[in-house]
Amino acid sequence: RVVMLEAQHFSANGTAKKSAYTLPTGYFDGAVNTAVLHQAVKSFLGNQRQGTAATKTRSMVSGGGQKPWRQKGTGRARQGTIRAAQWRGGGVVFGPQPRDYRTQLPRKVRQLARRSALNARAREGALVVIETLGFDRPHTATLAALLTNLGVAGKKVLILTDGLNTNAYLSGRNLPRTEVMRWSDAAPYDILRSDVLLVEETALGTIAGDAPEASVAQPSTTAAPKKTVKKTAKKAAPRKKTAAKKVAKKATKKATKKAATKKSTSAKKTKGAE
Repeated sequence: RVVMLEAQHFSANGTAKKSAYTLPTGYFDGAVNTAVLHQAVKSFLGNQRQGTAATKTRSMVSGGGQKPWRQKGTGRARQGTIRAAQWRGGGVVFGPQPRDYRTQLPRKVRQLARRSALNARAREGALVVIETLGFDRPHTATLAALLTNLGVAGKKVLILTDGLNTNAYLSGRNLPRTEVMRWSDAAPYDILRSDVLLVEETALGTIAGDAPEASVAQPSTTAAPKKTVKKTAKKAAPRKKTAAKKVAKKATKKATKKAATKKSTSAKKTKGAE
């Protein structure tokens, strides 16, 4: 069953329109895959890590080249070095070492996670559509007034523009709890982290490439393509040549055998005659 999701629709100056904006059903189907969202967020946060945390093991700590006391007779526990893990200033057991925390998700999994995040925001009513963000020049006060008219001032707002909008980006980078980025650059983590999603209407018209791929009709097995016919003909041609060569070899072998037998019989006859 197709779910029709709607969003609040505003004009460029922030006035609400009478009718709501119907989101594209091919992309906004209302399905949210929480498992894939968890994978995407975990991968995104892991990819932000530098992985430079490091501790010294007992082999890296200086000192402790000899036993602190003899093995037996002191009444104390046996010790091999003062740089063991139980000593103050000793090495660390199983401590963090520099490593790479990056994980790469398949392309279709990333697309599904992004689609699920957008559907989650649309189902919650946290997705707002605006006609356009046409700023003549960068002006923070203009964008702040627009957010106030939309009723989202003070919330964590993610503004998604259709392509690169430098004036909108420069207008919003000094506003707290406000982030401006392109529609194609928004990750599932960015979408879920925001309280309100403000999207340009023209950006929603470019989601055809992000929609699920349609099933491609397979060619019929009765009529083979011309390229495959040519390839099979090329493969069959050398087989015919090799078969002819084999037949010629057999014929020459038989002929040599007959000649050898004739020579041997003629030599025996001449000996008998003598």
